[in-house]
Amino acid sequence: MQHTFFKSPVLLLLCFGFSSLSGISKERNPKPVKNKAIIKTEAESAISCWLTNPDKSALLQKQDLKIPFNAPVNQYPTINIDAATTYQEMDGFGIALTGGSASLITNLAPEIRDTLLRELFLNNDNSIGISYLRISIGASDLDANVFSYNDLPSGETDVQLKKFDLGPDKTHLIPVLKSILKLNPEIKIMGSPWSAPLWMKNNKNSIGGSLLPEYYDAYAKYFVRYITEMKAQGIPIDAITIQNEPLYGGNNPSMVMQSAEQRDFIKNNLGPAFKAAGIKTKIILYDHNCDVPEYATDILSDSNASQYIDGSAFHLYGGDISALSKVHDAYPAKNLYFTEQWVGGPSKFGPDMKWYVQNVIIGSTRNWSKAVIEWNLASDSLYNPHTPGGCTSCEGAITISSGISRNVSYYTLAHASKFVPAGSVRIASNSLPTLPNVAFKTPDGRKVLIVLNNSDKTETFNIAFSKKNATTSLNSGSVATYAW
Repeated sequence: MQHTFFKSPVLLLLCFGFSSLSGISKERNPKPVKNKAIIKTEAESAISCWLTNPDKSALLQKQDLKIPFNAPVNQYPTINIDAATTYQEMDGFGIALTGGSASLITNLAPEIRDTLLRELFLNNDNSIGISYLRISIGASDLDANVFSYNDLPSGETDVQLKKFDLGPDKTHLIPVLKSILKLNPEIKIMGSPWSAPLWMKNNKNSIGGSLLPEYYDAYAKYFVRYITEMKAQGIPIDAITIQNEPLYGGNNPSMVMQSAEQRDFIKNNLGPAFKAAGIKTKIILYDHNCDVPEYATDILSDSNASQYIDGSAFHLYGGDISALSKVHDAYPAKNLYFTEQWVGGPSKFGPDMKWYVQNVIIGSTRNWSKAVIEWNLASDSLYNPHTPGGCTSCEGAITISSGISRNVSYYTLAHASKFVPAGSVRIASNSLPTLPNVAFKTPDGRKVLIVLNNSDKTETFNIAFSKKNATTSLNSGSVATYAW
């Protein structure tokens, strides 16, 4: 173990701490926590720290000792926090509640289910405070079966949507959503379709194909009907995206929608339909990878479409997360959302955590994203359920099998969601080459700093705030959330 000494008297302490979370089948910390914190001998403390190590020796573990803002001047690199310089307000950190996730949760014993939902969606010491959910409009590929809310026999149409029915979602998804809303009535919900009803598509198939122009009006009514009927169930839909991954038609279900098609649908059909119906739900475009930001900017450049658009949504299966800033710089009045990133199973905890924290949690927020939404909440030990042709290795944040286990995306999400509630504002911090980070100010004035050590050695560094200095260390590959 590397020891660090200052000219002034300091005491290097090894922190053992225990996780602040309690509940169902949690992984315990089997080994001493290896992360070091440099603490002055004075009793005053300021910064609290929660730590996750890549070897799982600490899992969102609150450290016993606080880090004081009384460190001497030293040679270590410094993360400077400036709360007076602010960026975007956060809508929240969350995850996709797929139909498959909802079915697994529904099938738990009532007491276990209730305890799990409280752990996920409350905001207290024993919970991780998820504040945003993405759900599918109709089936996603992580439902057991493909369906829409207007399925018809071959050859039939229903442009007035007389046979619209929320259908299978009434069994699992809607009851789970109602339970979550009882715990957190302020949680934001985004709906995203994987496909229009098959009779509206040119190939009449759940895989690929495109929306026929003669059904643009009917599909706009479909969105209005969905939002209205979910509201009648007590479920407010804060935002919708128009099509999940519109440039990929190989999933089941899926639908291809080029930017010109989405532009025309928004300005001629969906936007006017929302306005006529008094729908306040946000319209968010694109919802696909960072390698084609032009999809978003091409639509936003059309003022007749842009008037109806709140912002753009991105995934990171292609391109670079900096694409969000390019869209922001071109259209700063429009919002940005990060809406999906999977973890492929079986995950590799340390490497996956490092990539995910750097690119998604830190990367998307430093590039103006108002929300960070992971994919997906729950799977079983075989990555089920999924549709025929759907994702066969999408690992949930939790695995529900004979018990409940928490996986890498649970901890990466929790390092933000537990500490950065909706209404928090990103504030300025300099990102060091080996210590990527992002900082926030919460509605109650608390400051939160998330730091990753992406180097191959322990990094000692300073946190500077309000002309005061705190010094700490972080092991290679570790993630820490600091709050004061």
